[in-house]
Amino acid sequence: MKMPRMGLGCMSLSHAYGTAPPVDEGIRLVRAALDDGIRMLDTATFYGNGRNEELVGEAIAGRRDDVLLASKGGMAQVDGKKKIDGRPATLRAQVDASLQRLGVDHIDLYYLHRWDKGVPIGESVGALAEMVAAGKIGAIGLSEVSVPRLREAQQVAPIAAVQNEYSLWSRNPELGMLEATRESGAALVAFSPTARGFLADVVHDPDEFVSGDIRRAMPRFQPENWPANAALLPSWRALAVDAGCTPAQLALAWLLSRGDHVVPIPGTTRIEHARENHTTLSVHVDAAVLERAGELINSTTVTGPRYPAPQAKEVDAETFDADRFDDVP
Repeated sequence: MKMPRMGLGCMSLSHAYGTAPPVDEGIRLVRAALDDGIRMLDTATFYGNGRNEELVGEAIAGRRDDVLLASKGGMAQVDGKKKIDGRPATLRAQVDASLQRLGVDHIDLYYLHRWDKGVPIGESVGALAEMVAAGKIGAIGLSEVSVPRLREAQQVAPIAAVQNEYSLWSRNPELGMLEATRESGAALVAFSPTARGFLADVVHDPDEFVSGDIRRAMPRFQPENWPANAALLPSWRALAVDAGCTPAQLALAWLLSRGDHVVPIPGTTRIEHARENHTTLSVHVDAAVLERAGELINSTTVTGPRYPAPQAKEVDAETFDADRFDDVP
């Protein structure tokens, strides 16, 4: 599968970061992104309990051939609660529901959103392989998985992409997945590439997060960790000035430099930010500046784990010791 160098993460248009914009504004943003040359859209069953897929579907109506369309299953909201369910029957039903909400007969890339640790990953991937054979999806992806899980899955079917969190402040893919995807020919799709807004320099006081913003529960934005992380921002801003670009563009340029198979999917609720992010593809940042960026923001200079304990237990990706919650059942 030929992957664009960058995509648009659509989650924030319906989910996660507080109050979502009106649906018509979200549709307008997606269409503007397509007009500007974005060629991959990323959504999921879970985002907004299906509403995000509906929004994306309406936005691409009449423009289906312009976009590589990616969605995810295996995690959904059931009776108002998150449920990870990788059983084959569930995945088959979710693929069909995604097709209906998106208003398409084919999804180019469909991820297992989370590995259901009660179901062998080969069973889940086998069900998705059936969907490939049926022409309902074009390729299979995995999200928040480890290298051993990727290799297990590859014994069952080709894996076109792994979508794990990757940014200067979340280096977990460098514990093996960056190289494993490169070697196998899979794309490493980097979600939260600007560190949930931190590296875009749009988070100045976590107390200002609105109710329902998932960052309120994330350790790096908590009072015990935020001051140390915020202390990195003045040097980060200065480095972006040296690079001749915005802080968000510097963060994305660093990711793009990690390999031709690394595909950032920054999300936003503002058209001008989507345009700024996409323009990174034509921005040149000196290698010495990128090296300084990596020295300034990394797994040793950032304080706090990337997830709170309950969410940390849901993921399978390699973790640094600081991310572990081994005492949580």
